[in-house]
Amino acid sequence: MIHTKRALGGVFVSPHHLASQAGRDVLKEGGNAAEAMLAAAAAIAVVYPHMNSIGGDGFWILSEPGKAPIGIDACGPTAAAATPEFYTGRGHSSIPTRGPLAALTVPGTLGGWAKASEVARQWGGKLPLSRLMHDAAHHARQGIAVTPSQARLTKVKHAELKDSPGFNETYLINNALPEEGQLLKQTALADTLQRLGQAGLDDFYRGELAQAMAEDLARAGSPVTLADLQGYNATLRPPISTELGNATLYNMPPPTQGMAALMILGIFDQLKVQSAEGFEHIHGLVESTKQAFLVRDRYCTDPAYMTVSPDEFLTREAMHSRASNIDMRKALPWPQDPWQGDTIWMGCIDSEGRTASFIQSIFWEFGSGVVSQSTGVLFQNRGISFSLNPTALHYLQPGRKPFHTLNPAMARFKDGRTMVYGTMGGEGQPQTQSAVFSRYGLFSQGLQQAVTAPRWLLGRTWGEETTTLKLESRFDPALVEQLKAAGHDLEVLPEAFSDTMGHAGAVVRHPNGMMEGAADPRSDGSVACW
Repeated sequence: MIHTKRALGGVFVSPHHLASQAGRDVLKEGGNAAEAMLAAAAAIAVVYPHMNSIGGDGFWILSEPGKAPIGIDACGPTAAAATPEFYTGRGHSSIPTRGPLAALTVPGTLGGWAKASEVARQWGGKLPLSRLMHDAAHHARQGIAVTPSQARLTKVKHAELKDSPGFNETYLINNALPEEGQLLKQTALADTLQRLGQAGLDDFYRGELAQAMAEDLARAGSPVTLADLQGYNATLRPPISTELGNATLYNMPPPTQGMAALMILGIFDQLKVQSAEGFEHIHGLVESTKQAFLVRDRYCTDPAYMTVSPDEFLTREAMHSRASNIDMRKALPWPQDPWQGDTIWMGCIDSEGRTASFIQSIFWEFGSGVVSQSTGVLFQNRGISFSLNPTALHYLQPGRKPFHTLNPAMARFKDGRTMVYGTMGGEGQPQTQSAVFSRYGLFSQGLQQAVTAPRWLLGRTWGEETTTLKLESRFDPALVEQLKAAGHDLEVLPEAFSDTMGHAGAVVRHPNGMMEGAADPRSDGSVACW
């Protein structure tokens, strides 16, 4: 049987059990959802280092009952020196995917933590920052057990990461590739987290930590400088939204692909599919994904460079128009250009009904691979999504925000329920969101069932070379044949629960105060509640 966890005091879900526990313990001590998420955000950066780091970016949706949700954009821009000429002058026709030249954007996630700290205080939060950093610093200093996915990805990607400054010294154990269950200590990162708890988060950009990171980056050859760090602040931005028949969905605006996540479900809602798990459900969501991705890939970029507003694609009329392009018997030929990425999503609801939907990423597994050895900070490679071609949508320019697959989701139902949900998985993020939400929110499946059920992914992620429609092996063979007959270019994966499908999670609060949570069996995560 698949059981959904329930509680009244608070619920936290993440892809690693230690992060879930860090968030849950803050809730038990009287902390609010924003404080709990800060503790877990720090912890997950330690215990899941192949997926995220404090040297990456992040996005938040925070809410409290009866008020509009708050969005936090913690996406760092490109360095002032990161021009096309910076790369072509060094003999590159494109941005290198690993190493110092791939570390070309300012890490934004700590700026997001700072904004979330302000919201936490507005919500009456009183826990000191040193308490919120405590679990993360403890795990980094005492050591973490290497997870199966960390061991596997370190081995698979080592050839392309081994020459990145600081990588081997930080993530190998006794100069050897780590094995599952081995103890990995991150002492420099522990010192950094402890300092952040004492000196404050601003130290990351304008204090001793900033100075140390800038010196290490300069020594490595990255274009990011101290001035770039000093000039950064995260921003509060209203989430974008769309209306379904029974709920309002929220997500983050560009440069994230949040508009695509909303469009998939908005378009699918127009198709009036009556039941889950059959051909119409899967085909309808896949075809809705294609319609949403056509818009995303044409328009979605740094909002300062966008020619349209995402809101014009999120009306019922716009959804109806897109839905009319879908043939419910035949697949639209595909693919488009794929995106990949490695990320974590975490969700939380506290006893007062305040929520946090949070996502933090370094783009590819282990990001650029560059580690500041004096601070233990691993830097993302999000900027490699830029192009050196001046006609490209994502043309490299100094100070420009990169396109982000990251998108934390939230829903408010007309019956009074509140839901936060999300996943890692690059291009798969909005697709997995649509699977989880449609199963729970539209077809009334149990929350854990909606997360556990077999999933699909259109396109390429997690280093996959193909852009097929990938299905886990648990799908009914008769349904697979129906999808093939409709023209889908299918690939049935050998795994029943595949990492390719991302690590999803969801938390729901009912009007009577009862909360429930679901974690993904594909991950090392758990639901922690009290």
